[in-house]
Amino acid sequence: MEKMEEFVFKAREMGAICLSVWEGRWRVIPHDVLPDWLKDNDFLLHGHRPPMPSFRACFRSIFRLHTETGNIWTHLIGFFFFLILGIGYMFSPNINFVAPVQEKVVFGVFFLGAVLCLCFSWLFHTVYCHSEKVSRTFSKLDYSGIALLIMGSFVPWLYYSFYCSPQPRLIYLVIICVLGITAIVVSQWDRFATPQYRAVRAGVFLGLGLSGLVPTLHFMIAEGFLKATTAGQMGWLFLMAICYILGVALYAARIPERFFPGKCDIWFHSHQIFHVLVVAGACVHLHGVSQLQAFRSSLGGGCTSDTML
Repeated sequence: MEKMEEFVFKAREMGAICLSVWEGRWRVIPHDVLPDWLKDNDFLLHGHRPPMPSFRACFRSIFRLHTETGNIWTHLIGFFFFLILGIGYMFSPNINFVAPVQEKVVFGVFFLGAVLCLCFSWLFHTVYCHSEKVSRTFSKLDYSGIALLIMGSFVPWLYYSFYCSPQPRLIYLVIICVLGITAIVVSQWDRFATPQYRAVRAGVFLGLGLSGLVPTLHFMIAEGFLKATTAGQMGWLFLMAICYILGVALYAARIPERFFPGKCDIWFHSHQIFHVLVVAGACVHLHGVSQLQAFRSSLGGGCTSDTML
């Protein structure tokens, strides 16, 4: 009897919430009254958007404070940043490049991966409260975007680091593309987006990123540690890896909200920090490959038999 009364009470409460959303006067709600498909992080106790079966209401919620506000704006700003920067790179003078078409293509692949990743991310966090079907669809785009960013990040680094060794460069590019496409296919599985598979999601993308250890070790052994960390800009690659690995670890472990339930509902929860570290990692990576490009430009197009750079 008590369970029946509790069910009726929650049904009435959700009915009132849906009515307020329909009338455009919705308010944030606690985690325990969310429908199951909106429950993702049970350490965020308050400040959630209710189900909002209106795309207009979802996009207007960008300007309201709730658990997704930081997630949306970190990647919305990052999206415009990389979009504008990418357009600038594409129209930069050809004199800055040894092989303008090839080099702009490899940079374009990186910018495309970054822009799509950040775009899919802020869109997902904006509309995933619309309905279960919309949430599921956009979550698949979100996870696919992560794989595209990782794949796109490898392209300019492999191009410049193995500039004088085209055969291993091609092999590594094919391998990372196969692994990236596999990650995208796996991410289309409906269960992949559920809270129970949080660690699996983190593991898939962490594994995709760590696949870069093989070409990294190859490069460091062939060129030597000193040259790899100076001319090869390996330090920036390591810093990028730290940003991504730290972000994924915090996301998977739900730190810091795990230790402060209800205290990080709006700001500084793990997903928000993960978003900031993704943008930071992409910026660090861009700086590193830009330095590699400048190094190659200073040498010209020639290669010697004793170097990969």
